Amino acid sequence: MKSYEKGAVVPPLLSETIGQSFERTVAQYSGNEALVEVASGRRWTWAELDRDVNDLAKGLVAAGLEKGDRLGIWAPNCAEWTLVQYATAKIGVILVNVNPAYRTHEFSYAVNHSGLRMLITASSFKSSDYRAMIEQAADETPSLERVAYIDTDDWAHLIDSGRTVENHVVAQRLADTMPDDPINIQYTSGTTGYPKGATLSHRNILNNGYFTTELIRLGPDDRLCIPVPFYHCFGMVMGSLGCVSHGTTIVIPSPGFDAEATLRAITDEKCTAVYGVPTMFIAMQNHPTFGSHDLTSLRTGIMAGSVCPVDVMQRCIEDMNLTEISIAYGMTETSPVSCQTRANDDVERRTATIGRVHPHLEVKIVDPSTGDTVERDQTGEFCTRGYSVMLGYWNDEEKTREAIDADGWMHTGDLGVMREDGYCTIVGRIKDMVIRGGENIYPREIEEYLYSHPDIEDVQVIGVPDAKYGEELCACIKMKAGTKPLDAPAIRAFINGKIARYKIPVYVIVVDEFPTTVTGKIRKNQLREEASTVLGL
Repeated sequence: MKSYEKGAVVPPLLSETIGQSFERTVAQYSGNEALVEVASGRRWTWAELDRDVNDLAKGLVAAGLEKGDRLGIWAPNCAEWTLVQYATAKIGVILVNVNPAYRTHEFSYAVNHSGLRMLITASSFKSSDYRAMIEQAADETPSLERVAYIDTDDWAHLIDSGRTVENHVVAQRLADTMPDDPINIQYTSGTTGYPKGATLSHRNILNNGYFTTELIRLGPDDRLCIPVPFYHCFGMVMGSLGCVSHGTTIVIPSPGFDAEATLRAITDEKCTAVYGVPTMFIAMQNHPTFGSHDLTSLRTGIMAGSVCPVDVMQRCIEDMNLTEISIAYGMTETSPVSCQTRANDDVERRTATIGRVHPHLEVKIVDPSTGDTVERDQTGEFCTRGYSVMLGYWNDEEKTREAIDADGWMHTGDLGVMREDGYCTIVGRIKDMVIRGGENIYPREIEEYLYSHPDIEDVQVIGVPDAKYGEELCACIKMKAGTKPLDAPAIRAFINGKIARYKIPVYVIVVDEFPTTVTGKIRKNQLREEASTVLGL
């Protein structure tokens, strides 16, 4: 049987805009709690959130922003991020998510490439002085007409300026906005060259947020803790939009991920769901105060970013009460989720797979060299097609054609396998595959064995240069607290006899932390460079 699956067609796709969905939820659940920002103690009902979204929308209209104009947001997770997300959606202004980790050069590129007219930003976050970088880039960003800082009087002035705008103006802008209009540009991290601006429509992201949270059974009585960044699809689509489409309370535990703050927010706010990448769940489970937090309110959540190690999943279920936690897979260009496990799936499916095809989508596994669909249980490139595929890369038709073929299939660059039961696994990136002496090696397989070592907290297997074989394997391991560092002979002894000899790592490096993106994904390219330097290769 060929590696092809088509998703269910019920319930039907939402044929409305984000603003319409938001107002429908406000009308239905007006007195329910909509948003909680734990750090400041601020809270909004749906009616209060709608009031503040409309006030901001009028301020943006007063600032001269027209339908299709681009407004950027450069900030960590905060209530204002959510207000900006829905205010821009109501008036048809395209929201450009600026990565909180960007420095001046990357910021200038995003501003100029998207043609930002206005930026809403924090003054600073962690080691990033946004104000200094904006001032430094002023001469290089001529399209940027106005900057409003969230944490200064700028925010109040922006709201006050909208007092002269009548309510019907926002209502008319909402009525003039269509589901297929672009509403969001998200810059992919891009390991080579400049980032690409994935352009997403109301239909793209509203439906993806809706179906992602449908599959974890979210409803108006649920409270979702969102420690993943809003700048990324995980936070703003799967999180915020998923909540809006179901009347679920949005809980922001902290500006950036903090394991203890997340655990405390779950406990104090009685959250029923929580999101995270595996490294976040690992950090929470290994935090010294983990046992002192009451997590019995939890029921479900989503883990994404990479496949979940078995022991981490077992602890999610047994120690965090996440009996219905789901694994999701996707990419920014597909809004993002294409595959997801279901609430009643067993542990094997939640740890060995990324789930099965989402409703209203198609997935297939193809031979990267020929494009032919491969048989089940064979490795190939994961491709998907349907409502979730982006409109294209902003102002880059060539890169769009490289990613989306003439038949509408998005080529992800991920190597996947579709099992006989329709569940898929991702075995790595085409570019991450290690070719050792002509043998194709998928790091994920080796990592899964090493995760079972009782002293290893996290592990990443990479290829490093080798004169004889072209590439050799290196295991970069993070030890659990209080354990003795492992060396290469110890790792080889542990793994020997479990996998083929050519898959056993020649090198082992113990690390304190892994280089990660702002969303918590491991930067394997950077890890390869650092390991090669350490090993003198």
